[in-house]
Amino acid sequence: MGMTDRDPSSAAVAASLPPEEGGRGNKYFEYMNILAIDYGTKNIGLARASTSLDVVLPFGTVENTDKNLGAQKLIKLIKKEKIDKIIVGLPLGLDGSENKNTERVRKFVDEIKKEINISVEFITEIFSSQAADRMRAGVSRDEKSAMVILQSYLATASGRGAASGRQ
Repeated sequence: MGMTDRDPSSAAVAASLPPEEGGRGNKYFEYMNILAIDYGTKNIGLARASTSLDVVLPFGTVENTDKNLGAQKLIKLIKKEKIDKIIVGLPLGLDGSENKNTERVRKFVDEIKKEINISVEFITEIFSSQAADRMRAGVSRDEKSAMVILQSYLATASGRGAASGRQ
């Protein structure tokens, strides 16, 4: 399967306005390219947002059956697309405890961070797959899960959402 790319120009995209015109106006968000990752043992779902736009877009998947190859493809994509920040869904138990999946995700992120110097934040991904299943977008479940993770992060970081659960 491999890496698939989405053409953001084909999506309905609305530019955000400067603060004086009713835009977000949060300096933390200005001109950042953010990539969300929904890590899976078979596929890594991706979603992307540019903070100069007020929309989260699906951004393809990276096949992850060969752990080294999946990480290398992702690193290449991050460099090519000039990603400024990565948000990674962290699978915690319902009680907030870490488990084998959490350990797998953290190990994967550590491998990526060895190759690139980029800001990485974790956000709890509890119920992201269920929320993705309710979405009607014509993209993979992995991409939809990454979109949910990124939407949750952006809403929380901008003060429009619930508690973040960032770890």
